[in-house]
Amino acid sequence: MKKNIVLFVLFILPIVAYLFFASGVNSFITLPTITKTIPDVNPQWKSLNGETVTLNKKITILGFAGQNLMENSGNFFTLNQKIYNKYREFKDFQFVFIAPDGTQEQAKRLLKELSGLTNVSGYHFVFAPTSDIQSYFANLKLLGKLDSNSGTPMVYIIDKKRNLRGRKGKSVQGAPEYKEGYNTTSAAELHNDMMDDVKIILAEYRLALKRNNADRKI
Repeated sequence: MKKNIVLFVLFILPIVAYLFFASGVNSFITLPTITKTIPDVNPQWKSLNGETVTLNKKITILGFAGQNLMENSGNFFTLNQKIYNKYREFKDFQFVFIAPDGTQEQAKRLLKELSGLTNVSGYHFVFAPTSDIQSYFANLKLLGKLDSNSGTPMVYIIDKKRNLRGRKGKSVQGAPEYKEGYNTTSAAELHNDMMDDVKIILAEYRLALKRNNADRKI
């Protein structure tokens, strides 16, 4: 009994306090699951460097880049500034963008421009036929849709078990709240909502690591 109390005080209570004070916008202690166990990236889809891209055991920001990557480059730069640069040092954090075949050169150009601002090793682009992209997106079971270019300005938080996470329930004010993704055209939404929610996901895993380490010592 005493060991459990000590464990709670030393490891769990500080994380709960952190979550409470860090989550100024989101009222959730843990981020709700919107869609459970989405499919992994198809291994037949080609990446820029022939790398293997997977969502397994990663905290992923998942996006659908569409046909016009460079026309929408401002969205990528906003997302990079508000989210990627703040959390890229976290070992299991990555960005994955699914884009239509034929946009490889745009992706290379975009990464070259981003590389002048940050280390882009956490960015991964994979390319697929538009029909495959539409089918994959349908498996996310979301209210939002892809546009005619097989893209969307929305990005999504995927946890290490491939669950799509967001907001579902009630806000701080008690009103119904639902958020399945984050609009990259809005710097305010990325700063106020998405930063808050990524912070909660990372804190969940820090808590799990502390709990597991403590259990092994006991």
